[in-house]
Amino acid sequence: MASRIAAALVVALSATLATPVRAQCVDRTERAPQAAITAFVADPSALLRQTKNDRDKLSGRLAGLVVTDVAALEPVREMLREASQADRIAIGSALHRAEERCVASKPDVARRISEFVTKLHDGSVLKGYFADQDAGIAPPAPSAANAVPAASSPAAGLMSGEWKTELADPFKPVPLPE
Repeated sequence: MASRIAAALVVALSATLATPVRAQCVDRTERAPQAAITAFVADPSALLRQTKNDRDKLSGRLAGLVVTDVAALEPVREMLREASQADRIAIGSALHRAEERCVASKPDVARRISEFVTKLHDGSVLKGYFADQDAGIAPPAPSAANAVPAASSPAAGLMSGEWKTELADPFKPVPLPE
């Protein structure tokens, strides 16, 4: 009985070691399905057809494929042959997002993505790549959750009007926070 378990363990271990290890920058729950990666590698321009006129979807899906398997990076060259200028910008943005996702967990993969973009020598891809990079550096816009309502400041309820020169109604009900 123990020899069967040991044999099964050896077979499982050798099968695990025999499969090629691919760089995956994200957890298993965030990975793209293997069928999607295989389909992309087989026909990269299919992604352009599936996401026609939806640059955000193109960028998100391509970034998801690259962070799941860095082998999806090479077919991007073929996809660029059929991509419009707007698609190329979205592809550059996707590659930057993928690089950012990989920096912490797989810095070697992030470096490969960066080198890939540099070697493309495609102005539109670089435009999208650096535009996404600049957007990441810019300070985030204040969200509605963090914004302080005007009525909650001490003097907000006392004065009204365009230049805050009119006396507000002192009997007006105070709005409650949501």
